[in-house]
Amino acid sequence: MKLTIIETGLVPEAIRADFVDYPEMFRDLISVASPDMEFETVSVIKGEALPDPSTLEGILITGSPAGVYDDFPWIAPLEDFIRGAAKAGVPQVGICFGHQIMAEALGGKVIKSPKGWGIGLHTYEMKACPDWMEGNCPATISVPVSHQDQVVELPPGASVMARSDFTPMAAIDYGKTPAVSFQCHPEFNAEYSAALYRSRKGRPLTEAAVHGAIESLNAPLDNQRLGVWIANFLSSVR
Repeated sequence: MKLTIIETGLVPEAIRADFVDYPEMFRDLISVASPDMEFETVSVIKGEALPDPSTLEGILITGSPAGVYDDFPWIAPLEDFIRGAAKAGVPQVGICFGHQIMAEALGGKVIKSPKGWGIGLHTYEMKACPDWMEGNCPATISVPVSHQDQVVELPPGASVMARSDFTPMAAIDYGKTPAVSFQCHPEFNAEYSAALYRSRKGRPLTEAAVHGAIESLNAPLDNQRLGVWIANFLSSVR
């Protein structure tokens, strides 16, 4: 299977030289669970045109500093692309911004949350365990996050797979549409997460918030579990 990764954001310039890009982070994450998976990247953030979604085998949309409500020229075409993929039955996975734009494109609603920034290791209660999780579904999962926007209304036919008080719609199953999305960042390891939070100290994060977020990363991370889930989901729709 070939997974087409839609790159919608770049590693911040201040730390770019020290880390791989987001598509490579996803390749590293998913390849552990699916060594035969093939990958290609389409970078809308760099001006690359989106392909016809009906020609693809699987799609993953990355995180981004953009908001779904921003007036960037690639936002509306990406929403059309998501709807086209849904119509064609192509499996889609959204992460952070990808989670938000998938929900928005398919009939949900996203806002800049009045709760403010979510950073550090967040723990979510699992509310549903689809068959493609293959029993690999604990009561809670803990994964790094970095977001202010949140999904506040589900698309028609969608349901919540994971939640917390801070993020009630943290993971979404889109029902008859072959798509799932996650607000968290399973591609972010502890080292990258800490560097990202430090790079935003004072812009806009407080020193205390950054310190607390970095300290939280000392707990076990469920990143690889989500890597397995993503690989299993994509394979289940083939």
